[in-house]
Amino acid sequence: MTRPPLDPAAGTETVTLARDELEDLRAQVRSLNDRTEIAELVDRYVVLLDTQDKHGFDDSWPAAVFTEDCLLEFPVGVLEGRDGAAAFHFDRKSRFARTHHLASNYSITTDGDTARVRVQLVASHVHHDDGPDPGGRFDIGGHSEGEAVRTPDGWRIRRWRFHLTWSDGAGPRPGPGPRALRSSQPRPRT
Repeated sequence: MTRPPLDPAAGTETVTLARDELEDLRAQVRSLNDRTEIAELVDRYVVLLDTQDKHGFDDSWPAAVFTEDCLLEFPVGVLEGRDGAAAFHFDRKSRFARTHHLASNYSITTDGDTARVRVQLVASHVHHDDGPDPGGRFDIGGHSEGEAVRTPDGWRIRRWRFHLTWSDGAGPRPGPGPRALRSSQPRPRT
């Protein structure tokens, strides 16, 4: 980038860039913006893993995360299509009193309107009978990888797969039915 000398008469600094330098900067800014939006998409999903049904079953949240034709693969099951995503996640989460998911070490590679994503994940799952200070958790660690695509509504996950690397503690137990879980959740303050 070439910096011309200051023009004291103008009162401000004017920078002139060659067209190729300007296009390169635009591409860099777009890439950084895309990576930020994709990281925020993954963060939104990870937070929703813990909060999606805080006030009762909610089937609207998957539209903020997944494409209609998404493919989700986990050790506890596979889901094709966004329509069943809320029920799929609700069923798996209902086996625990609460969960806590953490994601880090994002690797995001964009190519136009498609991106490859990989993220490390650690999660704790508290069993229903473990009380407020759990001694018997089910903890897991591994990584998720997948593909995000740019849609008219922003970036969405089209493919997502969790690879389990380790686990500790007793795995999922049958949980309460959806009605019991819904009635036990805290309600929003008015």
